[in-house]
Amino acid sequence: MAKKALITGVTGQDGSYLAELLLKKGYEVHGLIRRSSTFNTGRLEDIYKDPHAADALLFLHHADLTDGNALAHLMQKIDPDEIYNLAAQSHVRVSFDLPVYTAEVDAIGTLHVLEAVRGLQKPARVYQASTSEMFGKAAETPQRETTPLHPRSPYACAKLYSFWQTLNYREAYDMFACNGILFNHESPRRGETFVTRKITRAATRIKEGLQDKLYLGNLNAKRDWGFAGDFVEAMWLMLQQDEPDDYVVATGEVHSVQEFVEAVFGYLDLDWEKHVEIDPRYFRPSEVDFLLGDASKARTVLGWKPKVTFKGLVQMMVESDWKHAKEERVLAKHRSAC
Repeated sequence: MAKKALITGVTGQDGSYLAELLLKKGYEVHGLIRRSSTFNTGRLEDIYKDPHAADALLFLHHADLTDGNALAHLMQKIDPDEIYNLAAQSHVRVSFDLPVYTAEVDAIGTLHVLEAVRGLQKPARVYQASTSEMFGKAAETPQRETTPLHPRSPYACAKLYSFWQTLNYREAYDMFACNGILFNHESPRRGETFVTRKITRAATRIKEGLQDKLYLGNLNAKRDWGFAGDFVEAMWLMLQQDEPDDYVVATGEVHSVQEFVEAVFGYLDLDWEKHVEIDPRYFRPSEVDFLLGDASKARTVLGWKPKVTFKGLVQMMVESDWKHAKEERVLAKHRSAC
């Protein structure tokens, strides 16, 4: 009988890559989606385009992490073997504007998940999506599992609550629950409001003459950027171990936002300084300047390591958005001719 996995946030970047991975491994995958007046399952289209999609056991359910009772009832119905809690309000800058909502989803939402799991008759393994943003004003470099946590945003604070609740449920109720402390991970499926995708989307549109300027905030912020498709494999590996634990997942390389800009515009043979302008509105009230992860534990215990390089990630994202920009230009030309 196939294992059952439940993914919250299945329509997001990580959720879609994880669903693909689990389906390839023969899982029956259940994903939670929020009710919307428009279709929000675009990132899952590749699953249905696959020639073997007819065999894919993917089921979508309407639910919300803020509704604990409905979540518990649904979990009882699905009776999953593994649960991956990826749903969140995950935009750091937005969390300053919506701190209460961010806490309700990212913090209390996780508590709802853990309580629902505790009520299951059959033990289920839980993966909790933690974040490098919890390190914030980092006490040491690189950051590892033992590095003190110093969050500097409502998002990071909410995730810190979830991190400790996951650890608490593991110790108090002997629950198999793991925290994956993931550093920045990107892909062509990254939301367009996140800085890396914002850069690749704008640069390719500039290349095709669809826009002229890109407005950014802090170009000096440095991050450890990896490929989301690599990182979801680490999530799965955590739940296959004999004992639950917490792991940093990172590439061990650091690049500034400006370096990312230079790589993207350079790939397109554009002079970034002619097109990029700084907009103070995109600065955070409190900045996180430098994050670099040490994933030695994940490499040793899980046998995990990233496959896609920084250069490969940039190329992958640019090529995807360039294709979209070319299609957009053709469509715009067609409309103007009508």
